[in-house]
Amino acid sequence: MKRPMRALAAIGLLIAGTAAVIGVAAAPAQADVRICEQYGTTTIQGRYVVQNNRWGSSAEQCINVTDTGFSIVSQQGSAATNGAPLSYPSVFLGCHYTNCSPGTNLPIQVSQIASATSNINYTYSSGTYNASFDIWLDPTPRRDGVNQMEIMIWFNRQGPIQPIGSSIGTGTVGGRTWDVWRGSNGSNNVISYVAPSPITNWNFSVLDFINDIRNRGAITNSWYLTSIQAGFEPWNGGVGNGVTSFSANVTQGTPPTIPTTSPPATTRPPVTTPPPGGGGACRVAYTANSWNNGFTGSVTVTNTSSSTVNGWTLGFSFPSGQQITNSWNATVTQSGSSVTARNAGYNGTLAPGATASFGFQGTHSGTNGTPTGWALNGTACTT
Repeated sequence: MKRPMRALAAIGLLIAGTAAVIGVAAAPAQADVRICEQYGTTTIQGRYVVQNNRWGSSAEQCINVTDTGFSIVSQQGSAATNGAPLSYPSVFLGCHYTNCSPGTNLPIQVSQIASATSNINYTYSSGTYNASFDIWLDPTPRRDGVNQMEIMIWFNRQGPIQPIGSSIGTGTVGGRTWDVWRGSNGSNNVISYVAPSPITNWNFSVLDFINDIRNRGAITNSWYLTSIQAGFEPWNGGVGNGVTSFSANVTQGTPPTIPTTSPPATTRPPVTTPPPGGGGACRVAYTANSWNNGFTGSVTVTNTSSSTVNGWTLGFSFPSGQQITNSWNATVTQSGSSVTARNAGYNGTLAPGATASFGFQGTHSGTNGTPTGWALNGTACTT
């Protein structure tokens, strides 16, 4: 489980401590600067902002800032591992809650990004934490407040913690395989890529991850990249963890041609919905992740017939008054307890034995019962 939103405490900053923080941020970069202020910041290399960002705790946290990065030198707080972390000490390029790095060209619309790269080196110590590389996007070129989309890259994970939402399988991005999670913290949507083993340093394309979530239907090319950040989310301990070096660069221009997961338009079979009763046999796997009065659901439907399905509609019912609020990889509509999920443009063809997966987020009134009555194009499915 993760934070409800690491920067929510920055709202308090804007109300109660804006002058003090701006004063710190405006100071010229200096090597070996110690920051213990809750939202204290400084700049390094005349290009990046380093922030203490102790948003989730009143206990002391101090970071030591060098010319190239920072390290945690004091961490007095502790948080339950099934809840949000204490803080997000980090370094960033771009804009975070009205604090923009010197000379940044962000926000930039995704359709106008020719390249976006970063080089990061981490140092790991003991404690319960994740080494989190964050990429923030929004439908508008905003420089303040909560962005609607957060990409998290977990370079390392120590302790019984997990990303927001639920696992939706594995994916390959940047030549590496990741465990991919998807969900919402109540303020923004989150897609997380969790490394199976710690990564200490990596020079990679940030644009690869942006393109991946675009192909998953989470954003479009009209969205804006607002910031690139690297740091740690500690729950307990973490002294000695550090970012020893960080660089990021975003260039504007004509983006490269990026292949998507969809078949080429010239070879894609026409997407048509067979009449009720067509489409053959099917099998459905459903998993849910619940909290308080919210939940996420993940659905995988398998074509178990001997015929190809060209265009699918999956129907089912909620038994406990659940209400879907958003979805991905399918168009999901609801009328009362009845739910209908229709394929996206890129996953409408199911050959015999093929699968399609989609997910959704919703609310419940205290009971999150398992859906029933699964039917693919009018034909009942097994579970």
